[in-house]
Amino acid sequence: MDESVSKKLLDINDKFYQSFGAAFAETRHRIQPGVQRIVEEWIKPGTWLDIGCGSGVLGQRLAQSGLQGSYLGLDFSEPLLAEARLGAEALPAHDGFELTYRLSNLMHPNWSDGLQSNTFDGILAFAVFHHLPGAEKRRRLLSQIYILLKPGGIFIHSEWQFDRNPKLAARVQPWSMAGLSADEVEPGDFLLDWRHYTAGQTDEPGLRYVHLFTESELKELAASTGFTILEQFDSDGKTGNLGLYQVWQKTA
Repeated sequence: MDESVSKKLLDINDKFYQSFGAAFAETRHRIQPGVQRIVEEWIKPGTWLDIGCGSGVLGQRLAQSGLQGSYLGLDFSEPLLAEARLGAEALPAHDGFELTYRLSNLMHPNWSDGLQSNTFDGILAFAVFHHLPGAEKRRRLLSQIYILLKPGGIFIHSEWQFDRNPKLAARVQPWSMAGLSADEVEPGDFLLDWRHYTAGQTDEPGLRYVHLFTESELKELAASTGFTILEQFDSDGKTGNLGLYQVWQKTA
């Protein structure tokens, strides 16, 4: 993907989450069923990094669960981080668990500055990777995640499968709305509109860039970056299949 196209796609999502961050947070006040399953089956005491933590719902859930260890949530959206920090301040003190948030953009080369290699027992990325443009950039980011994990550490992620819902699939917009053509983006790349607004917000259309992952694509990504896939399942939405969840393990 040409760098100028990648930047334009990133700008689309940056503008969306800065302009619609509060509206997006209103739709994410509960943990998705798939994330809840991950919490119950895979989250153990230790050091956890959540890249794309959003409004902090998961961090609050882990703090309230009595988990021992630490959780660092990263996000590039100031409005969502503001929600996360407010939620953290309202929590009662919990000995043995450190909950922190930090502004960080995964598409910047220095996003992981200050984080040590072989540090984390687990890294989470729920509904994140499908917003990152460019196959090679996603591969480089996965290599960075691999380095941050302890040997045997796990990377848990979910990818939006909007094409499984006719109403969501109908939100796909022509690339011309973003000043792009289909030839400039990669296979599986889509532009979707947004239809939820906060009180008093103008009904200016919101647009989001989304990459629709296939299972074979994710299998190749895992293998090429040194991961083994331990588990996969579908969850979320009324039909229970709008999110594709996978658990990967660092093999060395």
